[in-house]
Amino acid sequence: MKAVVLHELEGPEAQRYEDVEDPEPGSGEIVVRLRNAALNRRDVFVTQGMYPGAKPDALPIILGSDGSGEVAAKGDGAEGPDEGTEVVINPALYWGDNPKAPGKEYRILGLPDNGTYAQLVKVPADHVYPKPSHLSHEEAAAIPLGALTAYRALFTRGQLQEGETVLVPGIGGGVATFVVQMARAAGATVFVTSGSDEKIERAKEFGAEGGVNYNSEDWSKELKSMTGGVDLSVDSIGGEVFNTLIQLSKPGSRIVIFGATAGPAQKAMTISIALKNLDVFGTAMGNAQEFGDMLQFYEEHDLHPVINETFPLEDTAAAQQHMEEGKGIGKIVLEIPT
Repeated sequence: MKAVVLHELEGPEAQRYEDVEDPEPGSGEIVVRLRNAALNRRDVFVTQGMYPGAKPDALPIILGSDGSGEVAAKGDGAEGPDEGTEVVINPALYWGDNPKAPGKEYRILGLPDNGTYAQLVKVPADHVYPKPSHLSHEEAAAIPLGALTAYRALFTRGQLQEGETVLVPGIGGGVATFVVQMARAAGATVFVTSGSDEKIERAKEFGAEGGVNYNSEDWSKELKSMTGGVDLSVDSIGGEVFNTLIQLSKPGSRIVIFGATAGPAQKAMTISIALKNLDVFGTAMGNAQEFGDMLQFYEEHDLHPVINETFPLEDTAAAQQHMEEGKGIGKIVLEIPT
């Protein structure tokens, strides 16, 4: 099969498009013939050696966590969809029995297991789900990691309720777009921030009520006036933004953190967290129940992910560069050759 293989931890350009052996399903495993895959920031971090487990002895490796296609083969004892069934893959492998946190065997598809930047991928049978019928393979491939993260952040950790106000700082990346979509579908009023007026206007098209440009002076005051206070913030920025989220929070409200692209929060206003009786939660990915619930949510609300750009598999490095430059909004998808 054709695949994009990382041979050295020297950035996206160290990946090569080449022929590798087809995977064979073991006991309880399924091989999926992929039609599309999608990018996540962890993929770039791995190529740079900046992700847990990204070490020379883990190479060569096929990256990629998200994928959609058809069941190509099943190993002994493998249950799940029959051969030829259109499916989407849950990349949160071996979460374990505790729904609150993953166990010791937990890992994400694409390191240390070969991932979806390939024509075929082998996964545990219970991580393969029927593709929502209203989604194309391109759309289905875009949702697994990002939409699962967003679903858990909003509903499991954030306990979002209809009629609440949600803030999503730094709109642009895949998870943030999923948060906006799902929060709006659940009956929340959603506001965003961005350094780009164009991205704010784009966010309004898929569910945001409004937003502010964080490059403007007193943007937090403008947002406070616009929102009247926030019930739930879903944050991937961290840094100085975290204290701003505390200031914008209503008493008794919640902040859910799933990333920190601006680094750690310095001098966090912990006394304000206490005096306002705020709940601060961390979250990452999600369990199998949440993945199934997320797919059902997408079907019930007829949601379609926001696609930024689609690249051919052989141009994976260019696609990752496009993602790093922060161009556009939504998920970046790869088209797998048949």
